[in-house]
Amino acid sequence: MNLNSKIYIAGHNGMVGSAIWRILSAKGYSNLVGASSKDLDLRNQQSVLNFLSKEKPDVIIDAAAKVGGILANNDFPYQFLMENMQIQNNLISTAFELGIDKFIFLGSSCIYPKLAPQPLKEEYLLTGSLEATNEWYALAKITGVKSCQAIRNQFGRDYVSLMPTNLYGTHDNFDLTSSHVLPALIRKFHDGKNNNNAPVTLWGSGTPLREFLFVDDMAEAVVFALENKLPDYLYNIGTGKELTIKELALLIQKIVGHSGEIIWDNSKPDGTPRKLLDVSKMQNLGWNYQINLEKGIQMTYDWFLENLKDYKEIKM
Repeated sequence: MNLNSKIYIAGHNGMVGSAIWRILSAKGYSNLVGASSKDLDLRNQQSVLNFLSKEKPDVIIDAAAKVGGILANNDFPYQFLMENMQIQNNLISTAFELGIDKFIFLGSSCIYPKLAPQPLKEEYLLTGSLEATNEWYALAKITGVKSCQAIRNQFGRDYVSLMPTNLYGTHDNFDLTSSHVLPALIRKFHDGKNNNNAPVTLWGSGTPLREFLFVDDMAEAVVFALENKLPDYLYNIGTGKELTIKELALLIQKIVGHSGEIIWDNSKPDGTPRKLLDVSKMQNLGWNYQINLEKGIQMTYDWFLENLKDYKEIKM
């Protein structure tokens, strides 16, 4: 990959896309292209065709998606299914039609069956039922993975899918109605701390096991896929390490400095009981994560504090 190669990052303003842009820039890539959602509606096929025909990128990195936690997935199943399919299908099909040879598609570990053996291997895809609380998003992402695989198999294009575990980090979403568990915990403990260390109520039992990857490590995995022609179509990206939500809550509580009570609301869903990725396939090629969980959470909380006044969705 040439440092002057034109690379279009779809979703470059989001947490993952901005990390990819930042890491690529730091490595000397000088021909990066992005377009905000105001300037380009990725759900509109003609708009995507017009944009890519004009820009003619050498590579497309698809970090664009409609994302959210359990609540958002439950409340807006149609949007999570349809909008994600529109975004990825427009990008993949247009890339194919324009003869773009390299495409990196980013998904999520929720594509794997709810009760698949642990840790989750890439080969477990489509071997069982999905977790009901995020099946709409998962179904959309599965179609993206299989679309890239079909193009790879039939036409020999270097289209590859990277499936990250739960991501967190700077530029995350801390809105309590739409955020994922880790930023939601940071927000709740921060609010509790500022409210005289008031009790913090958390969803579920705290027993589910989860794996978390700092977003800059995910960006490094994308760069690895960019600079190498990976031999297969699907790779898990994670740490291979897990902890319970309760352990995560206690760690975040300590980092934030909240000293109040934690109340677990067992009437709320837990989601998948365990979700650990087998990341040996990517590690065997030479990639591994670098930032441990405690350091990553501290970096995320520091960013949260620095951007509190400018973060429109946070209302104290």
